[in-house]
Amino acid sequence: MGITLHLLLHSDRDPIPDVPAVYFVMPTEENIDRMCQDLRNQLYESYYLNFISAISRSKLEDIANAALAASAVTQVAKVFDQYLNFITLEDDMFVLCNQNKELVSYRAINRPDITDTEMETVMDTIVDSLFCFFVTLGAVPIIRCSRGTAAEMVAVKLDKKLRENLRDARNSLFTGDTLGAGQFSFQRPLLVLVDRNIDLATPLHHTWTYQALVHDVLDFHLNRVNLEESSGVENSPAGARPKRKNKKSYDLTPVDKFWQKHKGSPFPEVAESVQQELESYRAQEDEVKRLKSIMGLEGEDEGAISMLSDNTAKLTSAVSSLPELLEKKRLIDLHTNVATAVLEHIKARKLDVYFEYEEKIMSKTTLDKSLLDIISDPDAGTPEDKMRLFLIYYISAQQAPSEADLEQYKKALTDAGCNLNPLQYIKQWNLLSRVMNTGSQFVMEGVKNLVLKQQNLPVTRILDNLMEMKSNPETDDYRYFDPKMLRGNDSSVPRNKNPFQEAIVFVVGGGNYIEYQNLVDYIKGKQGKHILYGCSELFNATQFIKQLSQLGQK
Repeated sequence: MGITLHLLLHSDRDPIPDVPAVYFVMPTEENIDRMCQDLRNQLYESYYLNFISAISRSKLEDIANAALAASAVTQVAKVFDQYLNFITLEDDMFVLCNQNKELVSYRAINRPDITDTEMETVMDTIVDSLFCFFVTLGAVPIIRCSRGTAAEMVAVKLDKKLRENLRDARNSLFTGDTLGAGQFSFQRPLLVLVDRNIDLATPLHHTWTYQALVHDVLDFHLNRVNLEESSGVENSPAGARPKRKNKKSYDLTPVDKFWQKHKGSPFPEVAESVQQELESYRAQEDEVKRLKSIMGLEGEDEGAISMLSDNTAKLTSAVSSLPELLEKKRLIDLHTNVATAVLEHIKARKLDVYFEYEEKIMSKTTLDKSLLDIISDPDAGTPEDKMRLFLIYYISAQQAPSEADLEQYKKALTDAGCNLNPLQYIKQWNLLSRVMNTGSQFVMEGVKNLVLKQQNLPVTRILDNLMEMKSNPETDDYRYFDPKMLRGNDSSVPRNKNPFQEAIVFVVGGGNYIEYQNLVDYIKGKQGKHILYGCSELFNATQFIKQLSQLGQK
């Protein structure tokens, strides 16, 4: 787009007097101060101000005053509210914030000592982002939510904000062209707001699909995974210091065809596919080499090759597919490295055993070995793995274990090095080896090849009831809001009786890739229907346990 330089707002910036500057910022107090300072210091030729969220009247006046004082009014070329205060990680998934996500975290919402004013701030922050999301989508949703939860507080505020915007017909963001654009052209979407507390087991669950595993065991944040490659000690001379570990970063985005195809697949399938890709790549590479050697061209450069006569057409096509071949090789190397790192965790921590056992607990199947055995097995998993397993057992149990049993479990967990704070909180809440050999093959020995049973998780079940207008005790008393109705009358009686084609599920208090993948799998079987998954923050089990632990501290 012709942009030659990008800098952070609060970095030290030199004046570039003959250049226009585009600002893309949140309209916070400190950001506005800094922009006013830039105007006073006459840093640039002209200023295009883009606010991620709508700027208030009083802050706009601050900028105007600064521009007047600096005689820079004519240089402020454009001012835009962009309504982009959310982050889209996938075509069908978004999260609210990255910077100050502690503000809207599960812990923030569930703190026992939170004041009403603090809670208002948390809710307003969530609603502001959701409002931006619907402005961008160009659609006014019909909202359903459970009663007596943070999700209900969000629903009430969002309904009010949408209603106020629609009432001001001259300045409404939902009129004119935007509505016909977007995928939501004929029917309005359904927004299902759920509270994290309806299902605390899923975010703790050990998982078996590729994307969720990467998020669970590796450093995966905003679609980028950071790996530490242990560089071998083989070739360092005796007495030399071991080589430093190389850090590698890979972007796992929709552009990566392998990732798009396999991110929701069970891990053993992924390992098999990496292997197949590698073999097909090697076959292609050998073909190029073979053709070159037949024609005695091993050492020639590409230019000389293409000047030869027609019988080289085959070789030319093989050579022209080289860029494609190299890209394929890059992706194979990337996924070999990522999948190897994941596999090391699975084997070291026996994650397949955890996954299988938790699946049985969550689907109420008979358990083949005692929970105490796994907790007490020093070779099975980290203290955190054991805590996750026990919490899932505790949350999913039909009736809480007896005090005597609980004491026995607590002793075993303490002996295994577990921090018992998360259990404190859940109790209150309840009442309320190098794998890659030289041939680079995945050796899945000792790791079970488990098949995923298709079960709908609680969030998917709730969505299914509301999207398909099914009557179910779980969702029958969900509140119903339609911001387009002139008078907002509170009722749980939907006026719309037809099943929805489009829905957005939003989890207040945090979401995870397991839930997201479950929704993706559910909608695959529904012709012509679309679902988007959103959450106030995206956390893995480690981050969630940490929040539970802070909540459980005495």
